[in-house]
Amino acid sequence: MAMICSLKKVPSLYTLACLMISVAYASRAAPNFKVKAVNLGGWLVTEGWIKPSLFDGIPNRDLLDGYQYNLKSVKHGKYLCAENGGGTIIVANRTSASGWEAFRLWRISETKFNFRVFNKQFIGLDTQGDGATVVAISNTTGASEVFEILRRDDDRNRVRIRAPNGNFLQAKTEDSVTADFVGNGGWGDEDPSVFLIGFMGAMAGEFQVTNGYGPEKAPQVMRDHWNTFVTEQDFKFISVNGLNAVRIPVGWWIASDPTPPKPYVGGSLNALDNAFSWAKKHDLKVIIDLHAAKGSQNGNEHSSSRDGSIEWGRDDSNIQETVAVIDFLAARYARNPALLAVELLNEPRAPGVSLDSLVKYYKAGYDAVRKHSSTAYVVMSNRLSASDSRELFPLASGLRGSVIDVHYYNIFSSIFDTMTVQENIDFIYNNRSAELNSITTSNGPLTFIGEWVAEWRVKGATKEEYQRFGKAQLDVYGRASFGWAYWTLKNVNNHWSMEWMIQNGYIKL
Repeated sequence: MAMICSLKKVPSLYTLACLMISVAYASRAAPNFKVKAVNLGGWLVTEGWIKPSLFDGIPNRDLLDGYQYNLKSVKHGKYLCAENGGGTIIVANRTSASGWEAFRLWRISETKFNFRVFNKQFIGLDTQGDGATVVAISNTTGASEVFEILRRDDDRNRVRIRAPNGNFLQAKTEDSVTADFVGNGGWGDEDPSVFLIGFMGAMAGEFQVTNGYGPEKAPQVMRDHWNTFVTEQDFKFISVNGLNAVRIPVGWWIASDPTPPKPYVGGSLNALDNAFSWAKKHDLKVIIDLHAAKGSQNGNEHSSSRDGSIEWGRDDSNIQETVAVIDFLAARYARNPALLAVELLNEPRAPGVSLDSLVKYYKAGYDAVRKHSSTAYVVMSNRLSASDSRELFPLASGLRGSVIDVHYYNIFSSIFDTMTVQENIDFIYNNRSAELNSITTSNGPLTFIGEWVAEWRVKGATKEEYQRFGKAQLDVYGRASFGWAYWTLKNVNNHWSMEWMIQNGYIKL
């Protein structure tokens, strides 16, 4: 209950105390309603698993940025490897493929690529030596690090790799990979320039789709996607089905619209403007969520990582660039009545992102929001893999209108692999409830379940079992002092689509 101070003349010390208590209360005050939101995932920040068809028109779409491959010499029957993970030569003497044998692609064109090795160096030619020895010593890319992949027409896993000097790579011996094979046009097993390319992992985010289509096609593809994937009708659907807010993931490049750095294309800011107009019309609130920071804060495709690396927060300039994005968004929407909150960063990952860097950024990001709005809530996402779920409390507890975001999924851990229906439900009522209670305090920041979904590892579950699982989460997550947001509105995987779940009676609000 808020303290009401008397308007009568009172001693100055009492007045000061009254004001201090009022401010303290304001720092913890929840909105006058519980947030029941849905995430608009896969819209303004691409996630290929949400809408795979978005990638259908990309040539060589199995060779995108961040895709991991190994290369096996058909002559020696061994895998190429960056010796020591990088920093020296490339060899062809490994009998199996794992980290040092994995090469991450940086796509330059449909057929030309850079190859990044385990320690983040790029494969290139030893320009200080004979010009033909293949090494992985450079931390940057240039002419010596550009390679062309040629695939056999009737067996696309059989490849040759043309080096910058015009010759082909060859596994001359198991300990010597060079770029001095002219080639005879054959693809036989005795040819030292022929390799089998083996898939090890893919990425399908904003960087992959825009760089994959290239500057000529990407702008139209993305505009068509933004204009059709989420429309005003969706906001109407959200409003009439018991939800009161949307959480909208955005990428750092939105602040440079309409001419963001390549490969990103302009137009997402206009889509966000439309979302605010639709939200206002249909009486919904908006949580802007910086889902992708420059350099990637978690290495995942949904943070628009190019190749799985975590580069965000390594230096002050990177942090300040991200603060500038928050400042831009806050300035643009602070006076819009639909704005409820700004989430400063989605799912930073420990230990790639240090707590010191994150706290420094969150404090600066909070100040950027407050510069433009005294009422917008400021959401701070917990670090993935962090052992202490309250590690942000020393910062957030002292900031008015601060919210801690935690994400609860019964999927991304091996402990759920063998759980039964009832065990999953019990886990929600017992473990998740206890976790939520531990971060929901009377004198701390508000709590927000920013992502959850009624999906699990259970195979062949019935509709009634899904309903029970969803209800358990609604029961528990409804206790969060700020509220919750389902991931996501639309998805080709039915249970990940709140639209489908509501229309088919799996979730009732």
